[in-house]
Amino acid sequence: MKNFNKTNVVNDARTELHDTLQLTGAEISVNNLPAGASNPFVHYHKKNEEIYFITNGKGKAVIDGEAVELTAGDWLRISPAGRRQFFAAADEGISYVCIQVRENSLEEYTLDDGAIEK
Repeated sequence: MKNFNKTNVVNDARTELHDTLQLTGAEISVNNLPAGASNPFVHYHKKNEEIYFITNGKGKAVIDGEAVELTAGDWLRISPAGRRQFFAAADEGISYVCIQVRENSLEEYTLDDGAIEK
């Protein structure tokens, strides 16, 4: 059995990577909203925080009723209880990666968890 999985993502509206990469500790999705589009629902989570990385374009998130402007290069973390919905800018789309992990589950950071082989 290999110790890695690789995939390639095209510009579909949404690509979830949990099955393709056999993820066991996180959910990752790649999302593309065309100009003027939005996610069709407001949502929140029971246990998982979400980390968003805006890869291209601009738009906004409405979180607990507050509009947060987003542009390429922005990172955004939302706690599980935050009610959220994403909107693409009227004149251009927005593309983003969403990483979903259980809140407060990280036990060790890279320097504590990593090991250098000698």
